[in-house]
Amino acid sequence: MFEVRVETEFAAAHFLRDYHGKCENLHGHNYKVYAHAKGSSLNEGGMLIDFGELKGALRKVCSTLDHTNLNDLVENNSFVFDQNPSAERIACYIFNKLKEMLPDAPLYAVDVFETDTSRARYTAD
Repeated sequence: MFEVRVETEFAAAHFLRDYHGKCENLHGHNYKVYAHAKGSSLNEGGMLIDFGELKGALRKVCSTLDHTNLNDLVENNSFVFDQNPSAERIACYIFNKLKEMLPDAPLYAVDVFETDTSRARYTAD
């Protein structure tokens, strides 16, 4: 089994509505995001997926989140994160956007780090 990982970063603000603690107040993070692809076969060039292709798509998705208040993000006339952008929901959102952009990619997981020691992961299975 082969696995590749690319990463990027973005900075954004958010607050958690249904959380009782200091994170219910508006605050920000410098998020680090990893996208993982996994598969058992390689293409003609000997690659699972081109690093540049996966990294470009990841950067494009994260650029839409960069320097925003994630609670205010709206698509199709509704709040993307139900005004409650947890790291888990952010990981799921990024994963789904990557799958839209790269439908044939063997995307396996997206990790979203709020800090160096706190990560949420969304996987394909």
